Amino acid sequence: MKNAMLSIVAAGLALLVPTTAFADDHMEADAPKWSIAIHGGAGTILPENITPEQRAAYEAALQEALDAGKKVLANGGSAMDAVKAAIIPMEDNPLFNAGRGAVFTWEGKNELDASIMDGRDRSAGAVTGVKTVRNPILLADKVRTDSPHVFLMGEGAEEFAGRQGFEVTPPEWFATEGRRESLERMKARELSALDVDLKFGTVGAVALDQNGDLAAGTSTGGMTGKRWGRIGDAPVIGAGTYADNRSCAVSATGWGEYFIRVGVAQEICTGLRATQTALDLLANPGDPRAIISEAASQRVADAVMEEVKELGGDGGIILATPQGHTIFSFNTAGMYRGRANSEGLNEVAIFGGEEAGTSATPDH
Repeated sequence: MKNAMLSIVAAGLALLVPTTAFADDHMEADAPKWSIAIHGGAGTILPENITPEQRAAYEAALQEALDAGKKVLANGGSAMDAVKAAIIPMEDNPLFNAGRGAVFTWEGKNELDASIMDGRDRSAGAVTGVKTVRNPILLADKVRTDSPHVFLMGEGAEEFAGRQGFEVTPPEWFATEGRRESLERMKARELSALDVDLKFGTVGAVALDQNGDLAAGTSTGGMTGKRWGRIGDAPVIGAGTYADNRSCAVSATGWGEYFIRVGVAQEICTGLRATQTALDLLANPGDPRAIISEAASQRVADAVMEEVKELGGDGGIILATPQGHTIFSFNTAGMYRGRANSEGLNEVAIFGGEEAGTSATPDH
């Protein structure tokens, strides 16, 4: 396997040097004042497996989440608030594997994970294995702001939630018949989680606000039939979520074990920082044209996702950059996704190649 960081930097610089090292003079002036991207899972999502009615429902749900985040940013709100605003309606929507509609563990429980990170100071909060919190992304943020810790689990996380005034949400709120049937089918046919979950329904959002600050958040129910307290990448800072104003904000969805092994979210941000450092060395001090292009950012993200693929993992990421770019990269047939910015961009998509700026290298 290639050295990951060398391949990432090489991928970025390939588009930057020598003749295209600098962005056009107008690039910085035309950069969006704010931008946001969301996802609702990636996997074997094929047109023939979705009815027109199902597609319309997913597109409407994605647009609802996107609108909630857009409203915050357009009104001058923070990237952190926009990320939470976008994720909450997806946690409440049973179409996604987060909050209501989360998959079942082997024991027939809904156990929820979430994480969030602020690019301003890299403060972060995460929870795993919670069962009574309606919106885990809000609890993750409380861990970030009101505890001395970054990551809380299970009963301890729920005790903390109670001390912070979160209401106890009964198990019936999270449970849906379709998810229960997936678990029963898995057990009856001795299938793997990948056989019953055609998509990884993890939800997430990344945003850049008008102050130039970045944030990222991710929320999930994990994998159908997970056992022994399994934890995926979604609540792991650096794997499923990362934000740093110096480089990017990332939220991931997919086969979490592989995303943890690669450290996907932080690896992408580190790659972009390294690319920017190399670019700065080629520019005169203070040269405003020394800006990473959208294409270069795409290449960095794709290089990391290729590492995941080489190890055998499926999934995708959403990425927001300080330059206002919103990028998708996934190695599956599709990813529920959307993006918008202050320049009028607004799109939602499901299948690979449905909009400009999407890189997809399907395995299926």
